[in-house]
Amino acid sequence: MKTPLITSSLRTKSLHGLTLLEMTLVICILMIFIGLGLGYSTVTQDWKKGKMASEALREVYSAQKTYLGDHPTSNVADLTQEDITPYLRNGLTEVPTVVGLDDATYTIKVNVSPPVIDDGAGGIYDPSDRSDDGLWDVGF
Repeated sequence: MKTPLITSSLRTKSLHGLTLLEMTLVICILMIFIGLGLGYSTVTQDWKKGKMASEALREVYSAQKTYLGDHPTSNVADLTQEDITPYLRNGLTEVPTVVGLDDATYTIKVNVSPPVIDDGAGGIYDPSDRSDDGLWDVGF
């Protein structure tokens, strides 16, 4: 005689669903990835500001060299923004300004070569702490 098959109706875990612990773990991992992404985004924005500042400085540096090529007896220390403005490329009608990491706007000193970003107190604004890295400076 065959024994009848007994099925258990006391199953406590579903084969197709997720437990609360599993869902919590997945949500925590997603939150970690989002946090890492936001942190990376901030670093990327800071780097982008530095590169934009370098491009503006290179533009001014190119205008300085072109002006001094046309006026070989001129001294760099005597240059003004009005002197080099006609030599700016890309349709610029004034010397570009730079937005710093603190979102403040800084001007470019045109009477030094290579040009630098004026910190507003007579010093140089360069958050990268290196004068040859191509961020916040001409790059050499």
